[in-house]
Amino acid sequence: MKKVSMYTLSTCPWCRKTKKFFTERNIPFDYIDYDLADDATQKRIIADMENHKASGFPYVMIESDIVEGYNPDKYTRLLGL
Repeated sequence: MKKVSMYTLSTCPWCRKTKKFFTERNIPFDYIDYDLADDATQKRIIADMENHKASGFPYVMIESDIVEGYNPDKYTRLLGL
């Protein structure tokens, strides 16, 4: 199984849908809610997102592939489902 991690916002409906997508398919993932993280973690997240020219949440990393926003078709393709 490919490693999945994401940056999300605790109040974002698209972020909740993204977490639900992976949960319903029993795909393990790690996530950090940006708005609930400490200052140092927020700075690291912003730097990572800027490095990949991303500006929105959810920010999903499937191995080395980045998906910005809720995109179940792309998640499925990248996971080989």
